Amino acid sequence: MTKYWLCITNEENWRVIKNKRIWGVPKRHENTIKRVKKGDKCLIYLIQEKIGEEIKESRVTGAYEVTKEVFKDNTRIFKSPPKLGNEIFPFRIKLREIRVFDEPVYFKPLIPRLKFIRNKSKWAGHLMGKAMREIPEEDFLLIMEKGTGI
Repeated sequence: MTKYWLCITNEENWRVIKNKRIWGVPKRHENTIKRVKKGDKCLIYLIQEKIGEEIKESRVTGAYEVTKEVFKDNTRIFKSPPKLGNEIFPFRIKLREIRVFDEPVYFKPLIPRLKFIRNKSKWAGHLMGKAMREIPEEDFLLIMEKGTGI
């Protein structure tokens, strides 16, 4: 049975995901990524961050299908955020692009409709401290619909 995942990253690592078709998580998230199976679907969620003088809002930039189950690779391809020190994101899955959205799907306007976010006023708590989290199929489909510009 297909599972659906929200993969949480930043702008810099989004470029790595897009170019190399690989998703990776820190060692501490090994148990989560090991639940991912070939055929599962992933949405790439970019955190809100300041880039130069611009604040980029949290957004979903694309959808992928998992083509290879978890493997370990210590090659440094991802940039570790300062709070994670020298982390190399060694637990990885290979991806096939389903769609990279022409325009990102901004996350905050979707919160009232997303089922996995139970506490709408404290929505960030559903993502904080996670590298990825499972979401219901209907949330995946809602975001995909928004990503087509419909």
